[in-house]
Amino acid sequence: MVTGMKKQVRLFRSERGYTTLELLVTVGIMGTIAAMAAVQIGLARPAFKGDGAMRQVVAQMNIARELAITQRRFVQIAFTVDNQVRLTRENVPNGTTVIQTVPLEGGIRFGLTPGVPDTPDNFGNAAAISFGAAALMRFTTEGQLVDQAGAPISGSVFLNWPGTGQGQERAARAVTILGATGRIRGYRWDGRNWKRI
Repeated sequence: MVTGMKKQVRLFRSERGYTTLELLVTVGIMGTIAAMAAVQIGLARPAFKGDGAMRQVVAQMNIARELAITQRRFVQIAFTVDNQVRLTRENVPNGTTVIQTVPLEGGIRFGLTPGVPDTPDNFGNAAAISFGAAALMRFTTEGQLVDQAGAPISGSVFLNWPGTGQGQERAARAVTILGATGRIRGYRWDGRNWKRI
């Protein structure tokens, strides 16, 4: 009979659940982990936005190049306002057709980030859109990027997140293009160096 009571007492103890102290410790640990995650997401947010905008610019350059090759027409690429990429097809025998105008997402703009040097390609960083003296940039039917005179041009497009501080530096991105071949590269600034993506 005594052993039966011991089993019954054990059953009652195991059904009691958690103590208030155990619940408070669990909630405290979960709160600490959530706060750490929120801080990390906040620090990573500018980088995600910069990556997204850089991919948009690379995609628009690739689309313009492929359209020029497949449609056998010159396709102009222009970086308008401070955050839009416009593609325009040159029609034969004359006239143009705007194919698309795409705004950059996430508040990213064309711009230089203070203290961030030129990319390893060294095409220049005198301005956010750095293609020398070219007044017009267009892809040829062979995939080259040329100026209004038909000479191949190379250049860089720099992206930043308006504001100050580490967020701006974490969002710094660049896209370069070698005009003679149409090779397009994306770069991410890691705080000390440009890393090719």
